[in-house]
Amino acid sequence: MKNFDRLQEGAFTEETMLAGDARVTTAHSSSPMSVEFPQSLPILPLRGLVVYPHTAVPLNVGQPRSIRLLESTNQQNGLIGLCASHDQDRAVPGPDEIYRIGTIGSVHRQLRRKDGTIRMLVNGLQRFRIKEFVATDPFLVAEIEPLPEDETPSTQSMAMTRNLVDMFMRLAEYVPSIPGDLLASSLNLENPLQLVYTIATYLQLELSEAQQFLEFNALTEKLAWLVRHIGQETEIMEMGQRIRSEAVGQMEQAQREYFLREQLKAIQRELGEADERELEAKTFREKIEAANMPAEARQEAERELNRLTRLPVAAAEYGVVRTYLEWLVNLPWEAATTDNLDLHHARAVLDEDHHGLDEVKERIVEFLAVRRLRQGRMVDGGWEATAVSTPSDRHGAILCFAGPPGVGKTSLGRSIARAMGRQFARISLGGMRDEAEIRGHRRTYIGALPGRIMQTLRRCGSKNPVVILDEIDKLGADFRGDPAAALLEVLDPEQNNTFRDHYLDVPFDLSSVMFITTANTLDAVPVPLQDRMEVIRLAGYTESEKIAIAEQYLAPRQIRENGLLPEEVVLDTAVLRQIIRDYTREAGVRELERQIGRVCRKVATAVATLPDGSQITSHAIQPEHLTDFLGPVRYFADAAQRTSLAGVATGLAWTSTGGHILFIEAAKMPGQKGLTITGQVGEVMQESAQAALTYVRSKAEQLGIAANFFDQHDIHIHIPAGAIPKDGPSAGITIATALASLLTKRPVCHDTGMTGEITLRGQVMPIGGVKEKVLAAHRAGLHTVILPYQNEPELADIPDEIKEEMSFVLARTMDEVLTAALCTD
Repeated sequence: MKNFDRLQEGAFTEETMLAGDARVTTAHSSSPMSVEFPQSLPILPLRGLVVYPHTAVPLNVGQPRSIRLLESTNQQNGLIGLCASHDQDRAVPGPDEIYRIGTIGSVHRQLRRKDGTIRMLVNGLQRFRIKEFVATDPFLVAEIEPLPEDETPSTQSMAMTRNLVDMFMRLAEYVPSIPGDLLASSLNLENPLQLVYTIATYLQLELSEAQQFLEFNALTEKLAWLVRHIGQETEIMEMGQRIRSEAVGQMEQAQREYFLREQLKAIQRELGEADERELEAKTFREKIEAANMPAEARQEAERELNRLTRLPVAAAEYGVVRTYLEWLVNLPWEAATTDNLDLHHARAVLDEDHHGLDEVKERIVEFLAVRRLRQGRMVDGGWEATAVSTPSDRHGAILCFAGPPGVGKTSLGRSIARAMGRQFARISLGGMRDEAEIRGHRRTYIGALPGRIMQTLRRCGSKNPVVILDEIDKLGADFRGDPAAALLEVLDPEQNNTFRDHYLDVPFDLSSVMFITTANTLDAVPVPLQDRMEVIRLAGYTESEKIAIAEQYLAPRQIRENGLLPEEVVLDTAVLRQIIRDYTREAGVRELERQIGRVCRKVATAVATLPDGSQITSHAIQPEHLTDFLGPVRYFADAAQRTSLAGVATGLAWTSTGGHILFIEAAKMPGQKGLTITGQVGEVMQESAQAALTYVRSKAEQLGIAANFFDQHDIHIHIPAGAIPKDGPSAGITIATALASLLTKRPVCHDTGMTGEITLRGQVMPIGGVKEKVLAAHRAGLHTVILPYQNEPELADIPDEIKEEMSFVLARTMDEVLTAALCTD
């Protein structure tokens, strides 16, 4: 909104503005239409001011160039050209830095001051346009063209003039600084052009608006622009007046409430009632003392408490400060549970809750052993404490359980907490996109809260819980930030001892928290975040392990959850093995538990239909009756059938849900050296197919393939399950084997699976996910697995029971692969 609290008192030209006593007045000189103007005039640039015709304006001149211009003008006709400059901060503007349309002015009075500046009164006569500059030294001189304006009134202009006068008088009611006598004399002007220029001079317009107004050629344009502008300003003034009135009313109401509140306090003191605020402040002080905060957090809490005691209860800030103090005093700054460091107890709890997973269990026992030795040890029959820990010592452990769904990653965290005697909490990171979910919102936002980390610690009431950060590979990122970047500090033992939540804005020690993250795959986890975690891979369960898990955990839980008694349903080992083989094909045990639940629900339905008082009937499920409970068999061991024809090879693949087998089929047809690859394969797998074909063509003579075969045939390679994307180099030897089988007409051994990358020279390169792929081969009923020779060390991770049932061929070259894979019959 423009400032109408004062009139323009003086103006500034090429120097800074000097305050003056004269005001802008209306010029009552003779009509400029009767004055003859010279063809060229000296140009005086104005800074931040536009002079209109029919007005008299006081100006202050201080630049040497402008003073020489005035001295020259005094010796001639006293006329100068007044043009505004584009840049108000430019001390000495050049010809290209001033507007081309200005006002011819007549200098009437001059006063030289002691500081050398000249104060003068200029009367605006008529508009003009600069045609060209004829001199720039010692001052600007330009050839001009007068721009006279038609002052003849019309019916439209008279109506618009009256409307303008009424609106300006209405605006003047809100601007008390406009003198009444000056307003009356200005509005009594009969010349409409002189009136609009006078009113425009009263309005403090922006320089661009004032110049635009001067450049309007028609009187009606000037009148319409002023009516619109004054209407907007009047509406703003009226709105401001209403706001001030409402504010005054609210202030009076607030004062009244303040006096009543003070009276109420006096009455409460006379009655002996304690002040609620004093009681609350006393409670907070006691909690601050009991919380045992660090120095910085305590200082912040006391500062906010002092603010709280000074704020009225009705103030909006009161609730914000109170909520902040409640968070500070309720955080577990020093509250911690005592770790149970009995290693035998930890092993017993982990074995009780989970079958297998020996590597994870051993890592937890190692963690407890280190904590126990840091506290002290028995020496010569006595207890000897170790050295006192320094603040830089790291106490936490950050583990990452990576593996397919259903292998017990999340439940492992709960077992670890039970074994150590710590509190347990779980934070789901799947789909999280806001960085504030980790670090919290700043208190400047309405409804701000701390992040999920601090909320979890408050709920646990302990500073050393076991916290599961579930599905860390499902984090997202958008315009609100990247939560994975916020976790870099949380999961770094070197930094998280001074973690700052945005809401709390005080350091909190997270080094005692045992963070455990879970992920199906690490591909989506940023490398810096992976570097902060100790990754423990869970490959999946063998068939015997699944049977043991079902007998010990899954079956009893499903019997209990479906309202059955243990003696009402019997699921023996043979039934569970049949369910695993015919109705599930997974790395974990979630689908197995669902199938067991289906059997239990069928039994529950049969039991519920018996008459009341009937004796308990035991339902012993037989393998041949499973189709009555679970329907037709869902999975078949079809490797023998699929590979019975030449041109089909069984490959082993790794996905985020565990290992799988895939069949690669090759076919030939008449054509001209064409290669077609289908099955929604990625670029890397397509390149592997090209490399495999090149190898087979290079070995055509050795394999007994006709020399002109590839010139007369096309090759089609297909990988079934075409709706599922597939990529990676590990199918290279499988594709080459399928092509060799097709062209030599020798089928691949039906119980053989393979994985490995191939080079153009026929070398077999190492791959990843060996354990997952071997488990998938075992689930599919394969007995021989061909692996790259360099992956031999990873066979140590394969369970012994699988090694006993399967044989492994470690190949260095493709020739060794073909020797082991192709049948000799």
